[in-house]
Amino acid sequence: MTSAEKFTMTDDAFAVFGGGKIAYVKPLNAEQARGMFPSMPPVAPDLELWALVGADGSPIMLADSREAVMMNANEHELETMSVH
Repeated sequence: MTSAEKFTMTDDAFAVFGGGKIAYVKPLNAEQARGMFPSMPPVAPDLELWALVGADGSPIMLADSREAVMMNANEHELETMSVH
């Protein structure tokens, strides 16, 4: 594979990626957050939220700051990667 080619991972590959030690930090708007965390309390629609998500896509944590999810990941010894 050349550096110009893109590598695509399947959902199954992401699910086992990192052996449970990798999590993704993802910025969300209120609507996206509600889709991942249906029981979250009402929030302002323009509030920027941050999710910590397992490699398999399972939501771990939702916060109103990136620092909070990073601290949680650190406490659980998770390596973080950003998702845009």
